[in-house]
Amino acid sequence: MSYMQPGNPAKRLRLFMAVVLVVVLAFTWKLVEFQVVRAAEINKISKEKRSVTRTLPALRGSIEDSDGNVLARSVYRYDINAAPVNVKPIMRSVSGSSVEISVDQQAMELAAILDMTKEEVMAKIIGTSNYANLAKNVNSSVYSKLKELEIPWIYYDQKLARVYPSGAVAGNLLGFVGVDGEPLAGIERQYNSCLAGVDGQETFERGATDGIRIPNSAVIAQKARNGSDVVLTIDSDLQYYAQQILTNTVSKLRADWASAVVIEVKTGNILAAAEAPSVDPNATGKSNAADRGSRIFQASFEPGSTMKTVTAATVIDQGEATPESKIKAPYRFHLPWGQDITDSHFHETQKLTLTGVLRDSSNTGIIQFGARVETKTRFDYFKKFGVGEKTDVRFEGETAGLLANWQDWDKMTDKTSMFGQGIAVTPIQAAFFYQTIANGGVRLQPRLIEGCRDANGNVVATPVKPGVQAVSSASARSTIDMLEKVVEQGGIGRTAGVPGYRVAGKSGTAQIKDGAGYGTRYAISFIGMAPAEDPQYVVAVTVYKPRTVSNSIGATPPFKSIMEQVLLNYRVPPATTKSKKIDTEW
Repeated sequence: MSYMQPGNPAKRLRLFMAVVLVVVLAFTWKLVEFQVVRAAEINKISKEKRSVTRTLPALRGSIEDSDGNVLARSVYRYDINAAPVNVKPIMRSVSGSSVEISVDQQAMELAAILDMTKEEVMAKIIGTSNYANLAKNVNSSVYSKLKELEIPWIYYDQKLARVYPSGAVAGNLLGFVGVDGEPLAGIERQYNSCLAGVDGQETFERGATDGIRIPNSAVIAQKARNGSDVVLTIDSDLQYYAQQILTNTVSKLRADWASAVVIEVKTGNILAAAEAPSVDPNATGKSNAADRGSRIFQASFEPGSTMKTVTAATVIDQGEATPESKIKAPYRFHLPWGQDITDSHFHETQKLTLTGVLRDSSNTGIIQFGARVETKTRFDYFKKFGVGEKTDVRFEGETAGLLANWQDWDKMTDKTSMFGQGIAVTPIQAAFFYQTIANGGVRLQPRLIEGCRDANGNVVATPVKPGVQAVSSASARSTIDMLEKVVEQGGIGRTAGVPGYRVAGKSGTAQIKDGAGYGTRYAISFIGMAPAEDPQYVVAVTVYKPRTVSNSIGATPPFKSIMEQVLLNYRVPPATTKSKKIDTEW
């Protein structure tokens, strides 16, 4: 039998210590690797698992009228959420003492603010989930009241909402935005580059177990930059008044729609661009799709007799007639190629001056005067008055109307264009025919937008082009003098007069195209200016397809009401002079 010799104890101890040292060094290296070498990487991975990045929405700029009244603005709304897993009694300081507030009491407090029952709140906060929504889109007042409760298991998601404080006032111009904040129509979309801000971004951490945002953990990577404001030329009070008048007009005349444009003559500023029906941008779904745009810029139709003013001004400017030049105006005018032109009602042959032709709105009379000017020259004047061209407003969906090249006119269009048939215009174009006459023959471009204003109050104004001298100032003055007689003496024109003021204007009753011919409905209008001795304002009213009247007698009452309000609103003093004496018959 043999026996193993006992080892050397010192050698075994050294071996054991070596093994221990290796293990310690391995752990130490791992510790150094985790805490030093890979610390940033590990922290990043850990943080990524519990961090959340979200967008900080930028406030969209406001849309304001010329006096600073807000017509559209963005406000914060809040979704109110709870973490049921964390619901428990809380301690609250009451009169200097710490008091426990039970879950039941907290639910009652929440219910009172959120207009819910306690039972409804309790049903949502019981459980073990990390999320339960209590309410959506509450306003800042409700949000502030909830914050004062200091309930730690309640948290909030902030979002932006677009509101229109004046409802339908200027709704056809403003447009609207979608639920996602994207502009969908009108000025909201056309001037989005001014209104839209730049969203920011923040990152915050949330607890691994409860998923709740960790206080003071937010890091803002990029601050939100709010949008700028769009400033309109519109007077919202006048806009509101005009819309009310038009709403009553549409109802009374059972019309498809009506519009009214108010222009400041010397600047081209649009003080009102009212329509009925209108749209409330807060609730676009309640209006018909056809009523959500602006027909003032987007609808075109034959203007009818309001175009006779342009023809008369052209004839005078060419030196082919004066306000007292004479013709004989029969009811029916037979043309050499076999077609006839008639007046709106039967009458014996009249001996009229050019002024009388405008007063009585004679088709047979105006074509005799207009024929004294060559076709191409009349076409050129139409162009100078803005027929067939979009305005510089460039409102989305704006149409240019219709003006074919004079070389493409047939013989009948050559005649009928003198009294507003065979061409088509928008309400804004027709209004600026009269702005041109009122402004000494200088046509300005319409101005709807004053400019874009940044947070520092700096305004980038919309560019203003030089005016176009359509006719001489003397020709324009003669035309105004004739239009005064329309209001003083005309059968329909007299109903447009404003007591105490000198008003000049012209009515129009235009058949509406229906296929290759004309239907039984009309577009009726009255466009005028005041005070006629020195015109400051133009009002243009159009009523489309009225069913209770068939001539422009339906357009003069809203014109008169709106013009009266304009003169009152801008404190225009009554007339102290009389109109020029002009013979209308011979």
